[in-house]
Amino acid sequence: EKRAVTQIEKNGYPDSIYINAAKIFQGIHTEKSEDKIQVRYGDNSESPMMAFKDEHSRRVSYELAFNTLKYQDLLEEILLDSHTYPCYSIPDELTSLLVVMLYDLQDRKFKKRKIFAEEELVAGVQEIENYLYRYMTKLAAALARCRIKYDALSIEYFVPETIQKQEQRASTLPLCFWINTFKISLEDVTRDLEMKGFRKVESVSDFDHYTYAVDQHCHDVLVFPSSLREELLNLDLFADCKLLLQ
Repeated sequence: EKRAVTQIEKNGYPDSIYINAAKIFQGIHTEKSEDKIQVRYGDNSESPMMAFKDEHSRRVSYELAFNTLKYQDLLEEILLDSHTYPCYSIPDELTSLLVVMLYDLQDRKFKKRKIFAEEELVAGVQEIENYLYRYMTKLAAALARCRIKYDALSIEYFVPETIQKQEQRASTLPLCFWINTFKISLEDVTRDLEMKGFRKVESVSDFDHYTYAVDQHCHDVLVFPSSLREELLNLDLFADCKLLLQ
């Protein structure tokens, strides 16, 4: 029986995801020169990340952090234009969390997130969330003004050109998955994929949607068409860490 992977993206994330995404973003955000800094991120390099519950939690934490990075300039402009920032009750060490949660809030069209019964709540996340909810109308209005100002139909307009080119290139590259041989064999993976309608081909040049190939140099690596990314990440093989995305 296929084990379902929890789909929580558009309802928000558990508090631990926000904490870990903020920690990741803190380490990768774009540093600006002193004369251009308007939003300060402090230094929380000593604060530990929370343990990832599973591979899915790890993936969405990194995705949330990198999506926030793509729109860092826009998110900072929204905070400043709405006068939501600076907020003297929120220390600089929580700015990364503020920006990460703002990205997710606008991605949900400024709708409140769903709280799951089994979720472990984190005080810092609750504080930032309540603060953003108080200014939700002003934040949404600030985003609208930014889009009008730059004549942008969607926020994708604000992605830097270098990142746009990287994403376009990445979207065409085949996907590589390692077989976790501590949990499953190549034969069992092949059998499972065939039961799900996948067909093995000799090389990437033979790809035709539901197909895959065994890497010619690493026989514990499988290669898939890039168009299957979301479907593959929702397979029980991936959820159970039997296949690991390279």
